[in-house]
Amino acid sequence: MTDGLNKVILMGNLGADPELRYTGNGTPVLQLRMATNESFVDKNKEPKERTEWHNIVLWGSRAEALAKVLTKGDGVLIEGGLRTSSYEKDGIRRYRTEVIARDLRFTGRRSMAQPPPGLEDDSDATQPGAELPAAATARLGNGKSGARGRPPEVPVLDELPY
Repeated sequence: MTDGLNKVILMGNLGADPELRYTGNGTPVLQLRMATNESFVDKNKEPKERTEWHNIVLWGSRAEALAKVLTKGDGVLIEGGLRTSSYEKDGIRRYRTEVIARDLRFTGRRSMAQPPPGLEDDSDATQPGAELPAAATARLGNGKSGARGRPPEVPVLDELPY
């Protein structure tokens, strides 16, 4: 018998901060609410937008790590499979469909009107030699990112050796 294919790929924004919980045996479970938007033109030639909400679940050590960095508004790409469960509430059988995520990729923030924490400084840190805020410097570290507190020097295109 041939196996089926249960694969979902979604790209959207988190509608709320993630919720990290643990099962009875201590396994981490991360629950996310994700919104995907669709723009279309209706039969009256009016532009419309529709938002779909998705329940996303991540399991294991990756769930713990992602709980520390994901926040409301983050853009993400999720790859996983659908799982539907049922339960009874007030004598009525209800169903819940979730995406069990196997992979999560960052796609950026929904808008840069709200900069990431630590980058609220008004100075233009994109200019070579400009000082970065202390929080950003701590994230960059001292590796190949240039002198401490400065972004790496970017060569002018005319100076490239090839």
